[in-house]
Amino acid sequence: MKKGFFYCGLAALLAFPAVAQTFSGQADVVDGDTLGIRGQSVRVRLYGVDAPEGKQTCEDGAGKRYLCGSRAAEALASIIGRNGRVTCEQEDRDRYDRIVAVCRANGQDINAELIRQGWALEYKQYSNGRYTGEETEARKAKRGLWAGKFAEPWDWRRGERLTSEATTGSDRTCAIKGNISNSGRIYHVPGSRSYAKTVVNEADGERWFCSEEEAKSAGWRAPRG
Repeated sequence: MKKGFFYCGLAALLAFPAVAQTFSGQADVVDGDTLGIRGQSVRVRLYGVDAPEGKQTCEDGAGKRYLCGSRAAEALASIIGRNGRVTCEQEDRDRYDRIVAVCRANGQDINAELIRQGWALEYKQYSNGRYTGEETEARKAKRGLWAGKFAEPWDWRRGERLTSEATTGSDRTCAIKGNISNSGRIYHVPGSRSYAKTVVNEADGERWFCSEEEAKSAGWRAPRG
């Protein structure tokens, strides 16, 4: 084989991305936009979808607070149905090494349906406008989250809260401690070495978090070592 031909062939192969992974199985709902696939040790983040966090609260049309994160997870489980079987096609991997995929169950796009029902938003930063139509439909019809008030999930993870959440001290129901020291902004999860002795002083800017993702988005990091 001629050397020039070899390099041209290699360059051509590298120019094409790897074939997207497609897999099927019984799904377990982890939260409003994440699935586990039984027997495959696979954690799937729904592509183009951002649902409220597990302990996030929203307000319904009457101004009453409810756990919208839990409601989103329930909606996802309902869309998948009793059969529980899904087929997912990988689109990407996120920074936590989860597979990002479009999943289908009972002949429908789960991602699109969750947004169409109003229990999740289109994650516009990553979706390339794929589910804009479904979100517009849900908003106009005031379905799900759109029936009342809510903080967009990406803003909630950065610390934004509805007035009803802030005034009732809802963050204190969360278990992760955000501490500020000479080492910087460190978060401590329950059971970790320094958790018990860490005191959260909100007057100094320290705070509570409901998830590690929320803490990281707000600028905190895990302890080293």
